[in-house]
Amino acid sequence: MLIRVTSDGQVSLEGADDFKRFSIGAAPGAPLATALHGIARLEGEGHAWVSPNGLRRLTPLAGTPAWEEGFGKMLAYATSKGWTDESGAVRAHIEIA
Repeated sequence: MLIRVTSDGQVSLEGADDFKRFSIGAAPGAPLATALHGIARLEGEGHAWVSPNGLRRLTPLAGTPAWEEGFGKMLAYATSKGWTDESGAVRAHIEIA
């Protein structure tokens, strides 16, 4: 799963059914704080905490049984590794490219 942020602040989700990868890919100069408002909160320059519900809003697959099952497993794995916070947000690495 890759949350893509363009230089003009458009946000999309690529690979919504790839539950083995999770990151944010941003164009240089992308307005991350504004673009990700309601989806994620930034932690410094290299990471963000992504809301599961914010992520669900980015894909039409959300709500389907197969997607929710895979997403639930991804969240459980992230939790087991300490990559979630007390609100359930998942830590994502931000890659600028």
